[in-house]
Amino acid sequence: MIKFNEIKVGDYMMAEYEGKMWEGEVTRLNGDEKQVCLQTDVQEFWFETDQLHPIPLTEEQLLKLHFIKLENEDGSAKYSKGSFRIHANKSGDLSSLDMWYREDRRHHPDVHFVHQLQNHYLSMTKVHLTRDPL
Repeated sequence: MIKFNEIKVGDYMMAEYEGKMWEGEVTRLNGDEKQVCLQTDVQEFWFETDQLHPIPLTEEQLLKLHFIKLENEDGSAKYSKGSFRIHANKSGDLSSLDMWYREDRRHHPDVHFVHQLQNHYLSMTKVHLTRDPL
């Protein structure tokens, strides 16, 4: 389950409906009812927060978000998107990372899911992190 206050319009997450998982993008929020409207590849639908699940942050997800991977000689990896950088101690291991954008550096932020990365990216760059439409 994802806390409602962590969710922003434009975030990507999974929603469970009738036993099936749907990946989608948040299009609207209803703060009174704590509901989230998610656009999936089928339609827009409102979900309760207990039906939402985070998307784990993986190298595959970073590439979907148009990051470019650069391997370092020491076995670590750097992922870049414009001036924004993510450094992983081991290539493909995103459990402990550093990120920076210009003078804003964040060491070991609590980022394990795509929506958390999107929220950090937004606060650092003032631009929402997006990928190609579903």
